[in-house]
Amino acid sequence: MASTKTQNQVCETEECLNAAKLQCPTCIKLGVQSSFFCSQECFKGSWDVHKKVHKKAKEIKAKKEEAKSVFNAVVSDPFFNYHYTGLMRPWYPLSPKREVPCHIIRPDYGTHPQGISRTEREVRGSTQIKVLAPEEIEGMRVACRLGREVLDIAARMIRPGVTTDAIDSVVHEACVERNCYPSPLNYYNFPKSCCTSVNEVICHGIPDQRPLLDGDIINVDITVYHGGFHGDLNETFFVGKVDEASKKLVRVAYESLMHAIAEVKPGTRYRDLGNVIQKHTQMHGFSVVRSYCGHGIHRLFHTAPNVPHYAKNKAIGVMKSGHVFTIEPMISEGTWQDETWPDLWTAVTKDGRRSAQFEHTLLVTDIGCDILTRRPDADGLPHFLTQS
Repeated sequence: MASTKTQNQVCETEECLNAAKLQCPTCIKLGVQSSFFCSQECFKGSWDVHKKVHKKAKEIKAKKEEAKSVFNAVVSDPFFNYHYTGLMRPWYPLSPKREVPCHIIRPDYGTHPQGISRTEREVRGSTQIKVLAPEEIEGMRVACRLGREVLDIAARMIRPGVTTDAIDSVVHEACVERNCYPSPLNYYNFPKSCCTSVNEVICHGIPDQRPLLDGDIINVDITVYHGGFHGDLNETFFVGKVDEASKKLVRVAYESLMHAIAEVKPGTRYRDLGNVIQKHTQMHGFSVVRSYCGHGIHRLFHTAPNVPHYAKNKAIGVMKSGHVFTIEPMISEGTWQDETWPDLWTAVTKDGRRSAQFEHTLLVTDIGCDILTRRPDADGLPHFLTQS
């Protein structure tokens, strides 16, 4: 306890009206002005109640520091007349485009000035779903395994204070170390090596200098290109201490993916997966984003089939052994409706509430499916379920 010269203070202990000249040293450090006790005994006896003052003061201080960091980071708002739906902003600067060594094989869009994939455009509009040959399936297994390794490395970065750009840097280096090209880089001019979507950002968030804050949720979306094949997956992570509502949202998003995967086998219609996902999601009071869907993937980043995640869709195609595709439902707290920032990439919920997503790349087998991007440890569970 530290002594003070302040006069006319009354002891904070309930029902004690004695004059108080002793102030809690922690309160002094936190800048709490009215926190006095008449004796050490009163201070100790009131500790269970008094420590709540420290917690509140720390929360206020953290919010002030957050506001200060935002203010210092702001250069200018690039979308001056845009009405943001939530709290996320594109105020934070982007680092220069990261380079990929010349010896790493690139997809066709990797060097195109506008990032256009000619091979994808050649089959645009086609509903024909490719059945992969055994050697192609092996190529997909390798690419997906490497993609999983990269996402697991990114997972170790998730904590308050780390910027999404730092995550992108680690992802980029992990890809290069594995002789992989980070598939998002330059895809239709996307500027980064992965997508980092925080809070109300549904998907395609661009990594920047914003530090992650305690209580955020973040989706990290990884795709790698190796040996001529793409491997695609994502997970949503907790940043520090997350509220129960966000935990439920993330859990339901993961469950909706796994319920859909349970239906994957030869003969299943692609359009039926949306019924399973929406039923589970609505049962818990959430909604399914409709603007983005799963997709075929192999030598092409995105191709047939389209895999909508909502009910009563009109997707074309029936699963056959040798098909490879993703399921990646985006689940929102409020409305299913979305909009896109003027950067033409960042998709956000229309009401500014949070959204969560999980994705796997799947191979249809004769009896069901293989989850090619499954986590090899922790019984295949995502990181949020194995966080201590």
